[in-house]
Amino acid sequence: MEVPVGGSGKGRRAIGALFVLSALAAGALAYWAYARYQAFVDGPLSGIDAGDTVLVERGDSFQRVLAKLRDAGVRDGHELEWRLLGRRLGAAGHLQVGEYALEPGISAREVLLRMRDGKVVRHRFTLVEGWNIRELRAALERADPLLNETAELDDAALMAKLGHPGAHPEGRFLPETYLYTRGDSDLDLLGRANTALEAALDAAWASRAEDLPLASREEALVLASIIEKETGIAEERGEIAGVFARRLQAGMRLQTDPTVIYGIGSGYDGNIRRRDLQTDTPYNTYTRDGLPPTPIAMAGAEAIHAATHPAPGDTLYFVAVGDGSGRHVFSRTYAEHNAAVRQYVQRYRERFAPDSQ
Repeated sequence: MEVPVGGSGKGRRAIGALFVLSALAAGALAYWAYARYQAFVDGPLSGIDAGDTVLVERGDSFQRVLAKLRDAGVRDGHELEWRLLGRRLGAAGHLQVGEYALEPGISAREVLLRMRDGKVVRHRFTLVEGWNIRELRAALERADPLLNETAELDDAALMAKLGHPGAHPEGRFLPETYLYTRGDSDLDLLGRANTALEAALDAAWASRAEDLPLASREEALVLASIIEKETGIAEERGEIAGVFARRLQAGMRLQTDPTVIYGIGSGYDGNIRRRDLQTDTPYNTYTRDGLPPTPIAMAGAEAIHAATHPAPGDTLYFVAVGDGSGRHVFSRTYAEHNAAVRQYVQRYRERFAPDSQ
């Protein structure tokens, strides 16, 4: 009796069916793995709260960075998926040092792209118009995460570090908002603010008005600092500059309270008295002619421009309106000024008089 070669047709069909089922299972598994991977790549990562960050430091391996992400609360994705994504994006081995934001909703792809491209968190520090050097240094000490390299330096040592030995620090930094990254220091920021101030001062001095009663750009900076302290109203800066320019041209003393206050220093208690106006200091423009020896505050670009481009006119005096608006009344004569002062005193008393009821 002959035996059929290759087995029965029924057996071959069973093997074929098994092969098809295995292929389908493998395909389904591959599709599931691909779908899972894609969901990991572009889906929102869980475990992240607003304000979370991760710091990539020099020498960190990809595995170390992944561990830092886990420490930050990220639980999504297997290490193999992170590594595969890192290779696909060209990020593995090319993560840049810095601090990176992990805001809610961010995907794994975006995290690695930021690290690959160095899109680090930028912090803000605002140098406020009218601050003096003490206020600036105090604010820098509070700024986080700005590194503090100047706390042990006195003003002279600070200016030497910035490349200006012997220079007075008051007014040498331009008020504006500066961006910095973790790892930057207060010395870095002050260097940028000083460079910005020099550029603004150079530009204003180069385009200064004719017949300006100022001998140098340094005198322009001193005058700008006084203007900055006298008004926060933008449209008044030019007119106040005009008053001071005309007083200088006429040989009149500036008689401006902010210079007296600066001369009092840390002893100033918020009130300026008659004896303060009569006590001579290098900064008392009631007792001394001309400009004080240094700026009295940080002057912004608009105040610097006003000092070098004073508004034309014939006013020689100004006093606050007294209504809390910060505005001033400008006068041509001393008699007009005295009348404006009386109105100021009356408005001030009305605003702060105790309730009669």
